[in-house]
Amino acid sequence: MSAHITQPFDLRDRVALVTGGNGGLGLGMALGLAGAGASVVIAARRQDKADAALARLRKISDSCLFVPLDVSSEESCRTATRTVVERFGRLDILVNNAGTTVRKLPQDLSELDWQTVIDTNLTGAFRCAQAVFPFMQARGRGKIINIASMYAIFGAPMVAAYAASKGGVVQLTKSLAAAWADSNIQVNALLPGWLDTELTQSARQQIGGLHDAVLNRTPAKRWGVPEDMAGPAVFLASDASNFVTGACLAVDGGYSVRG
Repeated sequence: MSAHITQPFDLRDRVALVTGGNGGLGLGMALGLAGAGASVVIAARRQDKADAALARLRKISDSCLFVPLDVSSEESCRTATRTVVERFGRLDILVNNAGTTVRKLPQDLSELDWQTVIDTNLTGAFRCAQAVFPFMQARGRGKIINIASMYAIFGAPMVAAYAASKGGVVQLTKSLAAAWADSNIQVNALLPGWLDTELTQSARQQIGGLHDAVLNRTPAKRWGVPEDMAGPAVFLASDASNFVTGACLAVDGGYSVRG
């Protein structure tokens, strides 16, 4: 099939749903997908942030939309998915980006802290993948991009719940890839490293010396920016990756390859 693809990164006539797409990494990927020609739906809880995100997207394409989404609710995931299909007639790409964290030492984590992080980051991704599956299966193709983290590889004292959830996202990715390959649905994961977002800005405030430690370990000698996620997302959303499934791609400036 790939031998006949003349424009492998062209996403025109494709529809993408990006959870948590109203800011940070999600918006960086949404902008990249729109730039490649996709109609982009950003799904999140906060309408105010979404308005600003839509303003940026509309500088690239008028074919964009916001839908409310709470990934902790199965019904919300299914409703958001149906809304996209009703509006655009199809759903080709899901980016499972919605996430949260609680920074505490493991002994200080409450059960509610743990459950909130696991439910949002891991179970939320599962809910959304389940919601889009029948629509992708009916079309005979689909792309699911799960956003994990370098903490799927590493551990750190303050991120027990977050690391566990993102390790789970990697294994979920592999299982979905194996289950849905015969429906021509490719499921892959991106593992962002230290990128400059609201979450990492708060981490730098909480953890002394973090900024310099990241720069010292990162071969690229800089923090990433949300736009660094755009190219990898376009690759995994496009026909260029039709024979790539179950893969986990680090987007970290080389951080994870340093000993």
